[in-house]
Amino acid sequence: MRAALLAARQAARCLVLAAAIAPLPLHAAEDSGTTAEAPAWSGGVSAYLNLPRGSEAYVTGIAIAKRGVLHLEARSNYEGMDAYSFFVGYNLGWGDALRLDFTPILGVVTGSTHSVVGGFEATLTGRYADAYIEFEYVPDAEPSGYAYAWSELAWRPRDWLRLGLAAQRTRVPDNGRNLQRGVFAQVKGKHVSGAVYWFNPAAHDQIAVVSIGLSF
Repeated sequence: MRAALLAARQAARCLVLAAAIAPLPLHAAEDSGTTAEAPAWSGGVSAYLNLPRGSEAYVTGIAIAKRGVLHLEARSNYEGMDAYSFFVGYNLGWGDALRLDFTPILGVVTGSTHSVVGGFEATLTGRYADAYIEFEYVPDAEPSGYAYAWSELAWRPRDWLRLGLAAQRTRVPDNGRNLQRGVFAQVKGKHVSGAVYWFNPAAHDQIAVVSIGLSF
């Protein structure tokens, strides 16, 4: 009789423990000792064919690799012709229906320009619209430092289509304008995207940019 009572008590304890553990999310169980699966790598490579009116065409390249909070990035012809920059960053994100992703970055630029570079990249994504900005400051750019930026404000009528406004602050090409403003259209597939940008559309110093991107 005593043995049966002890067995009943043990069974009751097991039921209480099971009821307490069952509602826990998976990550809570992993925290108790189960090894979580390492995050996968993601990223992509983009090429921008710049076609400034009255000047020679050139290509800007950007490569990005991410794994969890780690952000690695390389750029060419961004801070200047024959300039090459390399960054490490920290990926942060908040929200679901309205999502903010923010990545502070720190790196160096070499080639035609030599400097330490600091900046950030940020994306705000809603159901039908999004905004993006990338910013970097090059303190050793002549004559007294220079801030580079690229921004987009887009409407997404379809999952595969983005239409909107774009702006860039750059010295490449050096046409006397600190800020180029324009419009763009982008189509996006699962791993391939393409876009056309038209900066300074009402001015003589127009710039057309054609881009293609591959993601993984």
